[in-house]
Amino acid sequence: MPEPAEPQTEIVYRHRWTTRIWHWLNAFCLFFLLASGLQIFNAHPALYLGSQSNFSDSLISMTAMRTGDGSLRGVTEIGSMDFDTTGFLGASREGSGALVARGFPAWATIPSYRDLATGRVVHFFFAWVLVASGLAYVCVSLFNGHFRRDLIPRRGELRTVPRAIGDHLRFRFGREAHYNILQKLSYLVVILGLIPTMVATGLAMSPGMDAALPWLLDIFGGRQSARTLHFMTMSLLVLFFVVHIVMVLAAGPINEMRAIITGRYRVRHEANEEIS
Repeated sequence: MPEPAEPQTEIVYRHRWTTRIWHWLNAFCLFFLLASGLQIFNAHPALYLGSQSNFSDSLISMTAMRTGDGSLRGVTEIGSMDFDTTGFLGASREGSGALVARGFPAWATIPSYRDLATGRVVHFFFAWVLVASGLAYVCVSLFNGHFRRDLIPRRGELRTVPRAIGDHLRFRFGREAHYNILQKLSYLVVILGLIPTMVATGLAMSPGMDAALPWLLDIFGGRQSARTLHFMTMSLLVLFFVVHIVMVLAAGPINEMRAIITGRYRVRHEANEEIS
C-alpha cells in the first residue's frame, strides 16, 4: 500500500508593509495605553452608569479595608458580590513588601508609583498616536484594496464559521495564504468596532471635548457610563490579545512571527493540490 504523499509548501507574501507597521505600532500603543489607563483608574477604582460617581452605587469597585487584627484586605465588589483579592486588586504589595491600598498593583501601571499627572500625559500621547496611525491604516487599506481583498468575507464564507470554530477549539489550523473567516471577523470587530469605541468613549470623558461636542455624553448616557464602556472595551482588547497570542503559539510561532515581521508566510498544500 503506497505511503501518503507529504504536503508541499511554498512561501507567499501575506502581509503588506503597511499592515506590519500598523500591527506593531498598534501593539506598542495599546501596551502603554493599558498600563497608563490603569494608573488613571487607580485614582478612583470604581465604575458606574450614568453621570454620578457614588461609591455605594458602583458596578465594580476595588477597595481596601482593615481586618480585626489590623491587617489590610483587598476587596473587589461586582454588584452585590464581593471577593477577597488581597495581593492583586484593592490591596497589593509595593517595593517594601508591605500591603498598600490601590486598585491595580504597581507592576501593572505606568508609572508604577502613584502619579496621576504622568499617567494622563502618557495615556493621551499614545491615544493620539493610535488615532493617527489608525486613520492612516484605514485610508491606505481602502486605497490598496486590503480591506476588500483580505478582510471582507467572501460570498458563502460565513457558512464556514461553525466548522472554523470547531477547528480552532481543537487547535487544528491550516496554513492558507489568506486570513480564515474567524481572523477576518475578529480583525474587523477590532478595527471597526473596539478601537473606535475606545477612542469615542475616551473623548467623551474629556471636559474640553464635552464643551465642544456635548452630544458625545448623550450618546453614552453620561461621563461615568462612557468611563465604564471605555474600561470594558479595553478589557475586550486585552482578551483579544491573549487569544491572539495563544493562536499564534498553537498555529506555529516561527511561521506566524516571520509573516508579521517580513511579510513572508509558509503555506502548506496537500499533495493533490496544484501550486500556482
